[in-house]
Amino acid sequence: MAQLTNAIGDGAYYVCSVLYFTRIVGLTPTQVGLGLTVGWTLGTFASVPLGHLADRRGPRGVAVALAGATAVAVAAFALVRSFPAFLVVACIYTICQCGLVAARQALLAGVVDAAGRTKARAYMQSTANAGIAIGAVIGGVALQFDTEAAYLTAFALDAATFLAAALVLLRLPRVPGAARPEKGEPVLVVLRDRPYAVLTALNSVLMLYMPLLSVVLPLWVVGHTGAPRWMVSVLMVINTVAVVLFQVSVANRVHDLTSAVRIVRLSGLFLLASCVVFAFSSGSQAAWVAAVVLAAGAVLQVAGEMMLASGYWEISFGLAVEGKQGQYQGFFGSGIAVARTLGPLALTALVIDGGAAGWLGLGVLFLAAALATGPAVAWARRTRPVPSDQAS
Repeated sequence: MAQLTNAIGDGAYYVCSVLYFTRIVGLTPTQVGLGLTVGWTLGTFASVPLGHLADRRGPRGVAVALAGATAVAVAAFALVRSFPAFLVVACIYTICQCGLVAARQALLAGVVDAAGRTKARAYMQSTANAGIAIGAVIGGVALQFDTEAAYLTAFALDAATFLAAALVLLRLPRVPGAARPEKGEPVLVVLRDRPYAVLTALNSVLMLYMPLLSVVLPLWVVGHTGAPRWMVSVLMVINTVAVVLFQVSVANRVHDLTSAVRIVRLSGLFLLASCVVFAFSSGSQAAWVAAVVLAAGAVLQVAGEMMLASGYWEISFGLAVEGKQGQYQGFFGSGIAVARTLGPLALTALVIDGGAAGWLGLGVLFLAAALATGPAVAWARRTRPVPSDQAS
């Protein structure tokens, strides 16, 4: 419920925010992009220490506090009238958001036993997609009015949903904080965990499907295929609906590290296949042919996405050191932020400029990262005690 509530507000915010800051506040697109990039970069660095704070103080209290702080930051956007003010508020917003994700993941690990975490995470992902879709519709209404009052109403909704989520989180059981590190033990253990760092990097590569969906495919559809422009929306609808309907079913196939590695390998094959199919959508085919090819590629892509998510959720939780889920989930989430930050530029150069060869190269990259996951998990297992039933 907390995830759904947050997602509805975020969906409205994502749709409206850029146009509000450019059309109403008067910032340039470059200023908005720079501010968000700086903010998400700081948030990425802050996620590990904030996750550690959740481990030490208890994830429920930290998650509630960060949800409240995020609500205040969103409300503060209404007062922004200059780039310096926007930069400050954007940094506070993104730092709180990144910390909230880490704390909420640690809370999930604390209230759900190890066997049920991947399934619970799948429910949250499915719920988040549904919430963002609902919020996007609300944001679309604000866009239609295109007034300051309409945009601020969407921001107020987002702030209210964070406060509501904080109240919902308070209904969960309290998870006690972990003991202080013993003398000589590093505080941020995750920063010295090389196998986990490798897995986070591999996941970052595989998470390039995110900017692929949001940035590259729209450019590809409009500039390199004969499909109608509205196919961009169709591809997003296919992805959203599939995750809402099938993510939990896919996650039910993952029970331990062995099955997680297996499904990640399979996800690599599906992502490779989707890239190959997308490559065939270019050229001078009839519009309906290009549309069918693009839809087929989207189905393959979302299948690979759901498999990948299910496998890496199990891996990220299963290989985290007990009592330190917050800092581990914060670190793991930083890899996703890297994919979102660097992905658009890298994939645009690779696919939009490279054409079919670029699609093939991207598909091979996906497969290579998926296949490398198995050896990386085996390496991580050798460095920590893992139950024998999770042998890979």
